[in-house]
Amino acid sequence: MTTKVYDIISDNTLTYYQQMKALANLAENEDIYSLPRTKEELEAIDEHILCDLGEGLVPFRPRYIIPDYELLFKKGSKTLELLPPTDLYEALNNLLIFYKHVPSITTFPVYLGNLDTLLEPFVKDMEYENAKKAIRLFLQHIDKTLTDSFVHANIGPLDTITGRIILELTEQMQLAMPNITLKYDEKITSNEFALLAIRCMLKTSKPSFANHKMFNSEWSNDYAIASCYNGLRIGGGGYTLPRLRLYEMSKKAKNIDDFLDNVLPYYVNLILGFMDKRIRFIVEDSSFFKSNFLVTEGFLDMNKFTGMVGMVGLAECVNNLLNITDTKKGFGNNKEADDLGEKICKKIHDLVEAHEGYYSSSTNNRYRLHAQVGIDSDGRENSPGCRIPIGAEPEMVNHIIHSGRYHKYFETGIGDIFKLDETWINTPQALLDIINGAFRSNMRYISCYLENNDVVRVTGYLVKKSELAKLDNNKQSLNFASIFGKGARDKGNALDRKIEHHE
Repeated sequence: MTTKVYDIISDNTLTYYQQMKALANLAENEDIYSLPRTKEELEAIDEHILCDLGEGLVPFRPRYIIPDYELLFKKGSKTLELLPPTDLYEALNNLLIFYKHVPSITTFPVYLGNLDTLLEPFVKDMEYENAKKAIRLFLQHIDKTLTDSFVHANIGPLDTITGRIILELTEQMQLAMPNITLKYDEKITSNEFALLAIRCMLKTSKPSFANHKMFNSEWSNDYAIASCYNGLRIGGGGYTLPRLRLYEMSKKAKNIDDFLDNVLPYYVNLILGFMDKRIRFIVEDSSFFKSNFLVTEGFLDMNKFTGMVGMVGLAECVNNLLNITDTKKGFGNNKEADDLGEKICKKIHDLVEAHEGYYSSSTNNRYRLHAQVGIDSDGRENSPGCRIPIGAEPEMVNHIIHSGRYHKYFETGIGDIFKLDETWINTPQALLDIINGAFRSNMRYISCYLENNDVVRVTGYLVKKSELAKLDNNKQSLNFASIFGKGARDKGNALDRKIEHHE
């Protein structure tokens, strides 16, 4: 028995399912048969510049899968012997059965559908309290069986009875699963519904607000928010998400010009070639797109998938290139640093756009940028995506204006998180006004939570502080993301964000 296997099966903090997943990941990373990796790729991996984000040496399914749940309700599923639902009970039952057959990098579905739109016709046809009870049981079932807070549901942009029920129950039940996003457009979403979402977000750290107008313009009203905050096409998804650690990359450069002209293009092109191989293997060699019922029955379309180019550590990269050691005087608080940061993002975007990839026709065979949250807990100096380092955050309005400079480059997802004091609960309209201003300033995605919440947002996913306390005491936590949250808390100070006070 290898040490790694023994470490997993003897770990008191892992549930049975978590042990099984960890053992499967070991097998997936056994170098018996794997995609060939070049000397340059291996060097970049060893130097912690390139990371495959736990996808394994032999990718056998896409990382993120976004099924067309509306199609399930229209025609049912032959494989699962499900008929189109005729009432709310059948609709919820169909979804719960279907979810168990939707894979992802986490083994759980990362997208549960635009739940209010899906369920609204059935909710309207039944007595309100009965509908509320059914949805309560549905949400409880998700929390206890899809035990990973990368599981994500959408609501909005329209004000619906179902959406209101979900918000009310989310606040009452205080669940970490599922993650929730409100697709928000101030011209479409009612002010009353948005305020209900604000109150729920303050108490439970969800829903986050997505800039519906921005996503809609990029994805032609055919998008979903999945996992942390990933924008992807419905009926498709993301094949793969490796990432570049920009801070480690910056240490390879002689100066700023060398970084922009030589180092950055070298590693961006390296990751693009790395992705090409992985995507071709998933499509051409693995069985997924040949035989999985999600594909053969039309719930997924290969042409609606794309590759996701991830990056972390823009702040540390910029500060290092400018020889800034005090983070409070660097990225996010320094015009020269901010300008360089945007220059780097635009350069990466242009390099990615110039590359013709594979099996991504809905994005013109171009891959898309993603500001990755940095779920590993190895303590390396890379803030998530383009975020300002924790402890160096400027005043909230300036922080939002700063973020808006970078969000436009990341069509498959980027977001910022704000930690608020308790006084904000009395002024939800003020927070909504800020969100409206943020979206007018090209911010793509925003999350907030109160400092004293049990459910908190770490880097994009949710955990409970009470569950982290269980891990601290060598006990199990059902939420698989809790281990990431503990690492982000302990090594990245992810729960120590600046507290925004309402004045």
